[in-house]
Amino acid sequence: MALIGKPIDRIDGRLKITGAAKYSAEFKPDNMVYGYPLRSTVANGTVNDFNIEAAERCPGFITFLSYKNAPKLRPIDPAVKTGGTQADFIPPLQENRVNYFGQYIGIVVAETYEQARAAVNLITVSYTQAAPAINLKRELPKGTFPQDTSTGTPAQLNSGKAAPVLAAAPVKFEQVYQTSNENHHPMETHATLALWEGTDRLTLYDSTQAVTSLQRSTAYLFYLKPEQVQVMAYYIGGGFGSKGPQWGHITLAAMAAKVVNRPVKLVLTRQMMQTNTGRRPQSIQTISLGADQAGNLTAIRHHSDSYKNLTTYFENTGSQTEVLYKAPVHEITHRVTSLNVGPPSYMRAPGEEPGTFPLESAVDELAYQLGKDPLAFRVLNHTATEPISKLPFSGDNLLECYAIGAERFGWSRRSLQPRQQRNGRYWVGYGMATATYPALRNSTAIKIQLLADGSAKVMSAVQDIGTGTYTIMAQTAGDALGLPIEKITILIGDSSLPPGAASAGSRLTATITPAVFETGVQLRTQLLDTALADKRSPLSGRKPDEVAFGDGRFFLRDTPSVGDTYVDILRRSNQPMLEVCALSMPASGPGQGPAGSACPQIPYGLEENSNDKKYSFHSFGAQFAEVWVDEDLGTVRVKRFVSVMDIGQLMNEKTIRSQIIGGIIYGIGSALMEKTEYDERYANPVERTLADYHVPVHLDIPAIDVQFIGKPDYHLSPLGARGGGEIGTVGVTAAIANAVFNATGQRIRELPLTPDKLVGFPS
Repeated sequence: MALIGKPIDRIDGRLKITGAAKYSAEFKPDNMVYGYPLRSTVANGTVNDFNIEAAERCPGFITFLSYKNAPKLRPIDPAVKTGGTQADFIPPLQENRVNYFGQYIGIVVAETYEQARAAVNLITVSYTQAAPAINLKRELPKGTFPQDTSTGTPAQLNSGKAAPVLAAAPVKFEQVYQTSNENHHPMETHATLALWEGTDRLTLYDSTQAVTSLQRSTAYLFYLKPEQVQVMAYYIGGGFGSKGPQWGHITLAAMAAKVVNRPVKLVLTRQMMQTNTGRRPQSIQTISLGADQAGNLTAIRHHSDSYKNLTTYFENTGSQTEVLYKAPVHEITHRVTSLNVGPPSYMRAPGEEPGTFPLESAVDELAYQLGKDPLAFRVLNHTATEPISKLPFSGDNLLECYAIGAERFGWSRRSLQPRQQRNGRYWVGYGMATATYPALRNSTAIKIQLLADGSAKVMSAVQDIGTGTYTIMAQTAGDALGLPIEKITILIGDSSLPPGAASAGSRLTATITPAVFETGVQLRTQLLDTALADKRSPLSGRKPDEVAFGDGRFFLRDTPSVGDTYVDILRRSNQPMLEVCALSMPASGPGQGPAGSACPQIPYGLEENSNDKKYSFHSFGAQFAEVWVDEDLGTVRVKRFVSVMDIGQLMNEKTIRSQIIGGIIYGIGSALMEKTEYDERYANPVERTLADYHVPVHLDIPAIDVQFIGKPDYHLSPLGARGGGEIGTVGVTAAIANAVFNATGQRIRELPLTPDKLVGFPS
């Protein structure tokens, strides 16, 4: 391959740094007005009435919508597939019930943003209030044990089966770990621009991770057909899961635009990001391990307590425990209660990121209890087959990740006993953890047009959330067509294009690249057939296997000077354009994804067709951290980090390295500082905005060494690539916590590892 895997600069990079890349909030059609939502100041109750007289007198005021006068939407039925992901089973302004602090209860539309915001601040609301449910521990007795997770997998596995094995185990371990509420703050806040043409044609510019699913869920709510809704998201300034569902502000903008019959723009503030766009929910997790004296695990029990609200979504924190280690019994259970907090939702590596912290901390603790090196203990208990399904992994390179990481990190210098290294007033510690994430692949339709000038357009209703999708699609198409990357134009982020998959679950790379490649091969084959059948072509009468391709031409393998350009082939055949549209429908991976494409289905091989019954699809990695802990202040600084990842074929070494580095930084924030507290009197977040919500900055980040195994996983797809956007953050918190123990002898089982938990550790 001439382009696939190469560290090519992002083809959209110049557009972004020059400001030419337009984000959803930057579109400004004629006659546009602004919406600003009114949010509840209570967390549990009902709205009785609004006083809007002062708001109505504001300059530029156009209208105010509430449950009293907003358009009625189609009710959400959890049993009905809308084609999209609902953030809330109760769309906004459909009733006067209040379920959490900050819930949208109205929207003002005005001529300017400032006028809309000023008017909202003049509205007074009367409520009937009830005490909010906000304390997770206090509400857990009311919790239930759901049968399935939000993705349809079992939420209770082998319930009760671990108890007798644990009771009989020669070595026992059990501890409780806690993770915090964490909030989304991508660089670009959520933004929607809604435009109606008549009463049955809606256009949305939205910062979404899923243009196709947003099209379908919006159509469902407004009693439209999907083709009557067009969603555009050309550039997205980060998503990390928060921009996957259909949040209430999108629906508010569409309702308001319908009522005022003008385009309405609604851009969320940072304060709204704390309440209205999901979060990673707090969890309390108990890990129980049994082992023999040699260190072989005999049972793993992982119980998780967490919460939900308004939807069935809860974080599946036991997912990685289904995959790691060869204990004969894996018991995984979830208890879920309801709190008066905005609905929790997807956040980078949902489930695996908070679930790996307790599992990998517990494994580290048991290794220490047994007097074993924690890396050697993991190697001893490594499994090449998925413990629940008993299927072999489609790629088993975790031991290689361990070995490379240990060598590059200098793991052999680590002392088994803590508090053995110091540098001045700092205690120095080494820690590591395992990373894993599902290798997912969905279906996607691709259209490619080869134009008369020899350039190509590649089209699909997928989106680039800042991860490099534009670039890897161009690289893949370039190799399939034999064109330089400068000749490839990528058109995505528009639901009117052939239906595409969401940028979620680290699936888009594995989904889009084989689809682009196979569509390109089909087009190239048609073009070659045209040339071989044309008596005017220098290649006339030759067999296909005698012909190679590259740089926009076909040529004889044994005589490269004899060839025919794509431009000439199209010109002679009187074709201004050659177009192929194809639908990739993989049997491997988690499902078929978007339906409704008119494109013919790409045939796949029998081996790939049977792989979903033969393999378990996961990526793996090893995370290594060096920390320095200030003896006087209890502050933790990560000074070095090494990450080794097995994610299959690399499509672009530069963009995927950036993704892993970003994931590690994400994990450092989760480990050391990120947390949203709630005032238990009112259930409002104490951290109101990004200024209060601490995230890592440049001085918090050490040198990060990222390495890749790079072995293609051809069981997952013909190109062998898996996604890498989320696995980079998995295991980071545990590696840091384990390093803190090695440095201080203090085992912290609650995130984040703030100084108050470490000040006064034994000197």
